[in-house]
Amino acid sequence: MTVLAAIANWSVFAFAVLLWFVQMLAHEAGYWFGSHRRARGGEVQAEGVGIVVGGMLGLLAFVLALTLSFANSRFSERVEGTLNEANAIGTAWLRAQAISHVRGPEMARLLEEYTTLRRDYVREGRDPTVVDELNQRTNALQSIIWGHMAAIVREQPNVVSTSLMAAVNDAFDQATAERFAYNLRLPIPIFWLLIGMTLLGMGALGFQLGLTGRRVHILVAFLSIMWTVVIVDILDLASPRIGAFRASADVYDWTLQGFKGGLQIPPVPAPK
Repeated sequence: MTVLAAIANWSVFAFAVLLWFVQMLAHEAGYWFGSHRRARGGEVQAEGVGIVVGGMLGLLAFVLALTLSFANSRFSERVEGTLNEANAIGTAWLRAQAISHVRGPEMARLLEEYTTLRRDYVREGRDPTVVDELNQRTNALQSIIWGHMAAIVREQPNVVSTSLMAAVNDAFDQATAERFAYNLRLPIPIFWLLIGMTLLGMGALGFQLGLTGRRVHILVAFLSIMWTVVIVDILDLASPRIGAFRASADVYDWTLQGFKGGLQIPPVPAPK
């Protein structure tokens, strides 16, 4: 698994080519065994083998569909998590700007820095060292922000400070949920189940074709490509930091753009 993960981290395309090549090897091995069985009078078994192979491929398709649904759910959680976190940070920033306390503007400034850290966390690619560093900086900044929050609540215990505390707490909770979503990957047993069922299915199909003496390598190659594309898409969706299916960090940029205007308090409207 470590080698396959390293290949996928290096290049998803290389992983796909390797997976396709191994499938074709499994098919050729099955065809060779089927041909030898046919030479010894095994052609009468071809019909029964075809029923079994059809069941195996149908089960593989079912497992692929379930796994694809799981991977898509994980991807949706990451996308939704970025939106929820950015909205929570924006709410905390607005309340920090509105509170009548000297620590409010400083909290708002720290929340702007915090937003940048969260954006970088989502955008970071495959380097675990950088991800760990971003998590450490996030935890440190959370402690500083919460220190200001605790001081405000102690010095100004009212509904407004309680509302700000709830907003900051929600922003931190969303960061934890987002980190959990990014650490949740496709379980290794499920991954090996997909690989194993795929190779067994291609080998069984080759065995069936070997029994009948029919070579349909082009169609088998296309079938293998279809399985490969689905499996790679599942791996891509389930992996937060590799491949093309990545949660966008644009929502954090939009939140930072909203901070640039600052807090503008309009003058009191003139009486009519």
